[in-house]
Formats: sequence, C-alpha cells, structure tokens
Amino acid sequence: MTSFSLSRRSLLKAGAAGLATAALPINLSRAQSPIVLGAVYVGPRDDFGWNQAHALAMEILKQVPGVTVIEEENVPETDAVTQSIESMINLDGANLILATSFGYYTPFVVDLARKYPEVEFRHAAPLWKEGDPTNAGSYFCYLNQGHYVNGVAAGLSSPTGKLGFVAAKPIPSVLSNINSFLLGARKSNPNATVQVIFTGEWSMPVREAEATNALIDAGCDVIGCHVDGPKVVIETAEGRGVKSCGHNASQAPLAPNGFITGAEYKWSTIYSLYADLLAKGEPLPNFVAGGYHNDMLQTTPYGAGATPEAIAAADAAIADLVAQKPIYVGPLKDNAGNVVIEGEMDNYDPVLDGMDYLLEGVIGSIT
Repeated sequence: MTSFSLSRRSLLKAGAAGLATAALPINLSRAQSPIVLGAVYVGPRDDFGWNQAHALAMEILKQVPGVTVIEEENVPETDAVTQSIESMINLDGANLILATSFGYYTPFVVDLARKYPEVEFRHAAPLWKEGDPTNAGSYFCYLNQGHYVNGVAAGLSSPTGKLGFVAAKPIPSVLSNINSFLLGARKSNPNATVQVIFTGEWSMPVREAEATNALIDAGCDVIGCHVDGPKVVIETAEGRGVKSCGHNASQAPLAPNGFITGAEYKWSTIYSLYADLLAKGEPLPNFVAGGYHNDMLQTTPYGAGATPEAIAAADAAIADLVAQKPIYVGPLKDNAGNVVIEGEMDNYDPVLDGMDYLLEGVIGSIT
C-alpha cells in the first residue's frame, strides 16, 4: 500500500463534512473571478450514461454568473484529446480542464499539465499519484455503493432471485460494481445469484443487446449493467418484459414498466467545489472522492419495477451508507472458493481499488 493510498484514505475521512456543505451548487451564487471550465467527453453528451452524467453537472454550472463552460464530445483517447484541450486553453482561455475518460490521463493530461502549469487539470478516475504534476489531480465517485443499493432493491423485486449483469471490461471498478450488486442482493435475498457477461468494450451496442438477451434466455429476470451508455441494455430488458437497474445517469424514461432504480453519479458536488475554490483563488485538492456520505452519489427515483418492500429496503441501505456502514464484511470467498476478504473493510479502503475477482454467487469469469 503506497503512502498516497494512505493519505487518500485520510482525505476521504477528513474531508467529508466540508464536501457535504461547501461543495453544493447553491454556494456558487456568483463567482468572484472569471472561470472558464473546459470539459472533454469520450462519447455523446446525451448517451443516457457516463458522458450524460458529467454533462448534467455542467448544466448546473452554466447557470452560475462568472462561470463559462466549454464542452467537446466524442473525443477519442488519442492525441485528439490533446488537440481539444489545447484549443480550450489557447482559444477559449480555459483555466480548469475536466478530462472525463479513463484513457485521457496518461500520457495526455500528465503531459499537458506540465506544459501549462498555470492551468488546473482534473481527471475522472483515481489515477493521480505523488510525483505527478501538482496542477493535476483526480476525482472519483464510488458508484459501487449505488450498485449495492440497486442489488438490495433487485433482490426483493426479482421473482426468481436470478439477476444478470452486462459489463464492459473486468477492471477493478467494474468488478467492484458487480460484487457490490451481489452483496446488496444477498442482503435482501440470501439465495440471489448474479450472472455476468463481459462485452469487452465500453460502448458496443450490438454486443450489449446480445448479452442482455442471453442473460434473459438463461432465466435472469432483473438486469444490471456497467457500460458507458446503458440505453441498449435497459431498452432490451424492457422489450423482453424484464426488470432493470440503471448505471451512471437516469435511464428511468427508457423503461416505464420494468425500471427498479439506478446508481447515479453526482459530479456537480465536485465540480461546484472546484469552481468555488478557483473563484476564491484557493488551491484545488489533488484528490477528491466519496459516495453517499458526502453527497457524491444519488439513487434514481424508484420505478414501476420496484416493489414496496424493495423501496423500503433500498432506502434503509442508503441510510447505512450515509452512516458509512461497510458493504464488504468477511469472510468472503471468490467464485473459485478462495477467501479474498477476511474481515470488515472500510468502503473507501484502497485495497478494494485493486479488486481482481468475482465473489461467490457471481456466475462468470474474468478470464
């Protein structure tokens, strides 16, 4: 465990109260100095998913006098992001860059931060480390907490207890969402299982539809997911008469009959914090992260697919997470029978950031 991991954990604990109050948009009634914020998205800003979650936060900041927001969508994780960001800096005068895709950080954000030391760069993944440029940093919302709540609701909304999950790639943040979904489901239904299919890509609509149909054909009656834009997954489940849980942003309008609830980022909390500090001429933190306890996550309003019992249990789960009660309480085994968590784990323990397994009860493989 690195010293950065330890200091990050301290930041999460110590900074909770400040983030829960100072970072709310209402405190940014008027910026004290001009702020030009440049946001770069890897996909369309209306994808019902990852990019839309960031774009919705930008809409809040656009209402603040003294804040100008520059956005560019569909920017690939190549030299194209360098060109987009440099244009925002040199032509639009951006003094804060928000790079919202995982692959933007190395080498692009790191190199640009060194080239433009007067500009602040922040990246939406926990990748910043000591030794990186001090005008760069990371921000992250632990959406696995939202998927835990999804699982609690799904476990009580599924007639069979057979849940499915469409996932992009078996990286730690995705595995954490799958495993948290399982643990939530088993809290409300101890016999629940989660069958997972990995598509191999963040956005591959054809494969997402195929995976969703395959899970339904296998008997799954609730579908969760972690792909950039869950639109196809949710619509396919709805078309098959199967319930669903959302990811990233609200997909409720896509499934009026079967939508249960969803795990949503609340990026506006972090972006408002950055803008507030920048306007005051105060330094930006190099790492900001959190979950329900510091207003960085929200749960999509319950849909027709949620039973009354599921709603009550999910609300109780959210209250537990606000109180920082742990999701991972051992002993827990992976689905190959190995003990992977022996005791109780803090929800923000950096060890969980290296998750490389699927828990017992998840049907599927990461290889």
